[in-house]
Amino acid sequence: MKLITAIIKPFKLDDVREALADAGIQGMTVSETRGFGRQKGHTELYRGAEYVVDFLPKIKLEIAVAAEDAERVIETITEVARSGRIGDGKIFVTELERVVRIRTGEVNEAAI
Repeated sequence: MKLITAIIKPFKLDDVREALADAGIQGMTVSETRGFGRQKGHTELYRGAEYVVDFLPKIKLEIAVAAEDAERVIETITEVARSGRIGDGKIFVTELERVVRIRTGEVNEAAI
């Protein structure tokens, strides 16, 4: 089992969610977050004063999948979230040791 964590631009969320649903992915966790990488932030004007926004709004997706589905999920997110400009995001893949569905007690793939 794999945990896929993707950091994407907020306006890409609906497109990514729909594409993953079409690919048969049933569930995910979505969090609003802030961060920066090479994009580094930008300058904004507020009430006549200029200030730097260091941390940009991003969306964090966490998706637990069976190992054989991981590559398909990664490809789907990459294709849909890519704009070709700096700040498109990153995908991290980690190994999941154990998953338990609290309601039923199902474990591992059955719990995903």
